[in-house]
Amino acid sequence: RLDSAPATTLSFVENISKSSFVDSFSIASQETFPEGLAFNSDGTKMFIVGRSGIAGDAVYEYTLSTGFNVSSATYVQNFSVATQDTNPFDIAFNTDGTKMFVVGRTNDNVYEYALTTGFDISTASYTQAFSIASQETNASALSFNTDGTKMFVLGGTGLDVNEYALSTGFDVSTASFTDAFSISSQETQPQGMTFNTDGTKMFICGFANDSVFEYILSTGFDVSTASYSSVSFSVSAQDGTPSGIEFSTDGSKMFIV
Repeated sequence: RLDSAPATTLSFVENISKSSFVDSFSIASQETFPEGLAFNSDGTKMFIVGRSGIAGDAVYEYTLSTGFNVSSATYVQNFSVATQDTNPFDIAFNTDGTKMFVVGRTNDNVYEYALTTGFDISTASYTQAFSIASQETNASALSFNTDGTKMFVLGGTGLDVNEYALSTGFDVSTASFTDAFSISSQETQPQGMTFNTDGTKMFICGFANDSVFEYILSTGFDVSTASYSSVSFSVSAQDGTPSGIEFSTDGSKMFIV
């Protein structure tokens, strides 16, 4: 007998036009000016970065008893980044959580931290920084591709996404500017940015329209191939100042801070 099963591929596709509000979780007891948002890979940890909380300019860690279910979140601890920057605007991690990255406006840098225990910010220590000042002096969001060989910074000065190549993955000292993509036709106060897993979709949220905008990249994680998909989703019924955006790993849940 021959194995005649047809070849198949599986890809998760975020479709924000079909989004519907589910739930919310207050972080007001820790941070009243949240800017950025991140999760670990299974959604059992959530991280908020802000600049007006109980620890000042800091990252706040939460555990979720049910992955990617914010109603199950509880606050754990915080980590101050004030020594590096007093205007932290977004946060990102490498895949196993042994590196944490924060983008800040005070010095226009991306800061890298080492974590001896993955996704445990109590084990974080500052390592190094990379200046983005030549491209952006009003950075608001930060993302990486899966292996850390590409870094993306969203900014309000250029109203664009700036792409950087890293010759060593998740090592910001090896970064160099590559290209930029303008999002000014959709959002003039951009705040949050994220990608789907393979980088063929990019999402931007901002203050001007209180919406999430979707872009298609014909080559994954190459912003020179990006184009607006004409798909957007309003979050104004929940918040008038959306600052950060993330998805669950399979794209079936979207989160806005």
